[in-house]
Amino acid sequence: MPRYRITIEYDGTDLVGWQRQENGASVQEALENAASAIIGNRQEVMVQGAGRTDAGVHAMGQVAHFDLPYEFAASKLPQALNAYLDSRIRVLHAEAVADDFHARFDALTRSYRYRILQRPAAAALDRGRVWHIPQSLDVEAMNNAASRLLGRHDFTSFRAVHCQASSPIKTLDILKFKVDGDEVILHAQARSFLHHQV
Repeated sequence: MPRYRITIEYDGTDLVGWQRQENGASVQEALENAASAIIGNRQEVMVQGAGRTDAGVHAMGQVAHFDLPYEFAASKLPQALNAYLDSRIRVLHAEAVADDFHARFDALTRSYRYRILQRPAAAALDRGRVWHIPQSLDVEAMNNAASRLLGRHDFTSFRAVHCQASSPIKTLDILKFKVDGDEVILHAQARSFLHHQV
């Protein structure tokens, strides 16, 4: 069965996260339903993501993969899938890959970006997309503190109770704050993270 790698973006505001769940709509479920629909619902398609996101988290370039029972033109796959997806989820790119490619295990890095709005007035246009702090933050002190978390450490205290990782030891490659106008942007990057670590 041919395997396809897709790159997606989504607005997770009203989604329960990446993983299929009984308590609401998920990205995985939507993609699996769309992939099944393009092959005429002849069989269920399982979509594997590079990682799981929590409820309310957005993605700008998440990778996933799935197998189809027959060849499908990769150049037409994004448009075909998007026709069955609601506007919160979009497939940006697709390509045929080797059958041993795995979105999760072949991922070299994962990045997160958080936006903090530091001004007296809360956001109107970006409401729900930035964390509002009405006063200025000491970004230099934040970067000094963040630098102590860089490298290989036991992140047990940053781990969710139901985290499924076999070890709490992770290597954090980037944890940096930078000022961009009224915003402070947090960039975190590692090969993998614990559940709720960031």
